[in-house]
Amino acid sequence: MERLLILDGNSLLNRAFYALPPLTNAEGTNTNAIYGFMTMLFKMKEELKPDYIVTTFDLKAPTFRHKEYKDYKAGRKKMPPELAEQFPILKEILEKLAISIFEVEGFEADDLMGTLSVFAKEKGIEVYIITGDRDALQLADDNVKIVINKKGMTEKEIYDKNRMIEDYGVTPTEFIDVKGLMGDNSDNIPGVPGVGEKTAFKLIKEYKSIENVLMNIDNINGKKLKENLMEYSEQAIFSKKLATILVNVPIEIDLNEIRSKDNFDYKAVKEWFIKLQFKSLIEKLPLTEEEKVINEVTVNYETIDNLETFKKLTNSINNSIYCSFEILNESVYSKIQIDNIYLSADGKNYFIKLSEILKDKQEEALNELRKVFENKDIKKVIHDSKGVYTALNKLQVKLKGLVFDTKIAAYLVNPSKSEYELKGLIYDLLGIDVTGEEELIRFKEINFLKEVYEKLEEKIKVLEMEDLLYNVEQPLIEVLSSMEARGFKVDGKKLSELGDKFSLEIKRTQEEIYEMSGEEFNISSPKQLGKILFEKLDLPVIKKTKTGYSTNAEVLLKLRDKHPIIDKVTYFRQLSKLYSTYVEGLKNVIDVDDKIHSSFNQTVTTTGRLSSTEPNLQNIPIKYEMGREIRKVFIPDEDSNLLMSADYSQIELRVLAHIAGDENLIDAFVNHSDIHTKTASEVFGVPIDEVTPTMRSNAKAVNFGIVYGIGDFSLADDLKISRKEAKQYIDTYLERYPKVKQYLHDIVLKAKEDTYVTTILNRRRAIPEINAKNKIVASFGERLAMNTPIQGSAADIIKLAMVKVYNKLNEKGLRSTIVLQVHDELILNVYKDELEEVKGIVKEEMENAIELKVPLEVDINIGETWYNAK
Repeated sequence: MERLLILDGNSLLNRAFYALPPLTNAEGTNTNAIYGFMTMLFKMKEELKPDYIVTTFDLKAPTFRHKEYKDYKAGRKKMPPELAEQFPILKEILEKLAISIFEVEGFEADDLMGTLSVFAKEKGIEVYIITGDRDALQLADDNVKIVINKKGMTEKEIYDKNRMIEDYGVTPTEFIDVKGLMGDNSDNIPGVPGVGEKTAFKLIKEYKSIENVLMNIDNINGKKLKENLMEYSEQAIFSKKLATILVNVPIEIDLNEIRSKDNFDYKAVKEWFIKLQFKSLIEKLPLTEEEKVINEVTVNYETIDNLETFKKLTNSINNSIYCSFEILNESVYSKIQIDNIYLSADGKNYFIKLSEILKDKQEEALNELRKVFENKDIKKVIHDSKGVYTALNKLQVKLKGLVFDTKIAAYLVNPSKSEYELKGLIYDLLGIDVTGEEELIRFKEINFLKEVYEKLEEKIKVLEMEDLLYNVEQPLIEVLSSMEARGFKVDGKKLSELGDKFSLEIKRTQEEIYEMSGEEFNISSPKQLGKILFEKLDLPVIKKTKTGYSTNAEVLLKLRDKHPIIDKVTYFRQLSKLYSTYVEGLKNVIDVDDKIHSSFNQTVTTTGRLSSTEPNLQNIPIKYEMGREIRKVFIPDEDSNLLMSADYSQIELRVLAHIAGDENLIDAFVNHSDIHTKTASEVFGVPIDEVTPTMRSNAKAVNFGIVYGIGDFSLADDLKISRKEAKQYIDTYLERYPKVKQYLHDIVLKAKEDTYVTTILNRRRAIPEINAKNKIVASFGERLAMNTPIQGSAADIIKLAMVKVYNKLNEKGLRSTIVLQVHDELILNVYKDELEEVKGIVKEEMENAIELKVPLEVDINIGETWYNAK
């Protein structure tokens, strides 16, 4: 028997929208309803293997039910715009999937489903109706199955006529009478007042129809029920009519047109899925003809594994090359080496086994490598060039002529992705799924690198990010490679001594906790700690989990003033984390040169800030003195060197002054005022010389809180004051700095319209959250909109400064170098005989990295350890 699959478009989209968490693509388009619908569609196609597929939709025009009853569906919430925008996209995808859409003015999707199912039944075709709405159960029959989606989009129940009778005790047709008696709040069908679901089912089970109920009204128990049935008899009949799905809508049905087709427009569907970022759904689509060709054809390439063929290749290259490198042991600097190079030049592919070539006549082979990679006239497009700079540099080869790094460009275009592998970019930008053996995949990637480059180059132009890419991010690659290669020297002896000191402090704190609790227990066990805090010490329970009491940081913060043990537990946790992460952790990553070679990543954060890993040297907690002491183990390379810290002073507030254009804030920085003291004076209404340390501290919290879009609740919590007082602080601040207030207001409105914000150098961050229906999510989006232009601009400035400082040091032929960047601070290893010159260069280049309406100021400190240089 052939099979027809009918999809209830409106119902399924609605169910998916509310069942799934908010999802958006890089452009900020909402996608969760479409994703849920398509996932369910593919699942049903796979399970049912239908011969025919159709989807029905409601139209906005009023139906015959609205015309007969003006209050039909009255009171329904208006469809959220986040859902409404997904309907036209879904319809276009269905069209490309060759799935027929039925929608007719004056009738609902249910009526079309009813008509289609009767048509199919008469043709001897089995019908499956997929819906989230139980109204469709009245259509169930022996060969008409109603598939009700439940629990999100993951579970379903299938009803035919027999299942209806088993579960509900009524036939599908009698189910209409049940609806007529009880009414339907969602459709605003009135029914009979006082008749609920239980009573309606009981009456119809006994009398089979509303008409029979009314004819046997004298036999019905219950005075009020009788009265209501008599008084609202006409309304009951009318409600039944409203609830009845039509099965005779005048529509043309051509079986050939609605037949399930395997030869739909794969390419167009794939392009939509790529745009919507439905990776898991793309994998369910068959390969396009282009992809079949790509993946079936053997890639032609020449293997270069000896010096003679390598020389021929290097002599032939004189224009542009596209390449990726296979680098071994990238996480351990001393072991980094290039194994293979995959290179495309003049339309030919080459597999260069560099590690093999270097085994014999190494210097001669390196000279051939230099001939290509040190020639700036040979333009290079490389995917992920930082490791290439580093690995080549170890071979005393300087990479020159890099015109485009596709990984960095892809990050700028969409900074919210989790990874930027070349295979993924080919998929995202070209819609081509590269498959095959690993070696062949690398050559297929190189084949498409030119197209990826061209697509990304165009996107960078459209987004006006040329300056950011070519003058900041790409030059920074070399700087970061240099920092990774140079490394940061660690005093191993001091680290061991610090480890002993930590162990003693942890033990001492542990004993204090035992004394306060009156017993020994595993402080690191949330379960055991919970019993001590909430059962033995009887502290108020803040939050419970499936396994017991929550003792997370948020809970401990709320309990701080309840018992002194809380601060001790917090301190113990901090010490334990510091010990494992930065004492034992650092020991494990010290290389053979007694240095730590951290990795600096450009493509991780959405704000543009750099991140540091293996280990993360940007995140050493310095709240406690023990945390700060970890910096004592970081020392200069040699006895003739010192460490220099160059730290931007209040850069985010300066950026805020520039972006907002607030004269009062600008004036404070131009006149080199202490901004926190000045703010305290403004907020608390006292002369500058009467500002107390507490006032200054509170004003500092307001200053930085404003940058992060802080509200009165959070500020009150931070300062341990009332919300009323916190609101007064914020209101007074915004009165004193009116253009800051205007900026915060305007940027949120603009972000809501654009769904993205930009920095001073036009770095872009999408903020789809700002238009979320969930108020908490939307508020988070608003805070991102306020803060990202400021934090992102600060990140741009420090990156630009790094490039300028690095270039100037090289230009002057100095040996001093940057070894670390921590947000707004640069750490340099400086030779003592270069100290004054380097200090001048660093201050000059950092303070003039970019022209703002306020001066940039840099604080410079010198020391024999990182600790002393702060």
